[in-house]
Amino acid sequence: MFQGAAALNLDAKGRMAIPARHRDALVKASEGRLVLTAHPHRCLLLYPQPAWEPIRARILAAPSLEQQSAQLRRLLVGFAVDTEMDAAGRLLVPPELRQYASLEKEIWLVGQGAGFEIWSEAGWKAQQESIFAQGDKLLPPGLSDLAL
Repeated sequence: MFQGAAALNLDAKGRMAIPARHRDALVKASEGRLVLTAHPHRCLLLYPQPAWEPIRARILAAPSLEQQSAQLRRLLVGFAVDTEMDAAGRLLVPPELRQYASLEKEIWLVGQGAGFEIWSEAGWKAQQESIFAQGDKLLPPGLSDLAL
């Protein structure tokens, strides 16, 4: 299970170094095989390939002629890239995905349980501001009784 947020930098080639605390778990969960794709909120998703496969299968099983399903398929499956960490624990983020998510030098890797979100600095700050602006209306139906 991946959790926590880490500020990272992309190098000149568009590579990000996976924090050491996540490397072994990612390799164990994926046998080194990872998937990067776009998220509708203009960030990227990073999954171990075994965790991505049931998500992809569910998306592909949706009706291809239904507009929302087709759009989601184009985004999530259309942008999906199989990748691996190099020996130094770095991951290359392809240019088209960097452009999609407006990733520049400073980025955020945010654990989301089975995988990660990758945000631009500006995108992550905007997400935080959106959360703070909701105040006590943050909890969706079904979680209103959540005790922290």
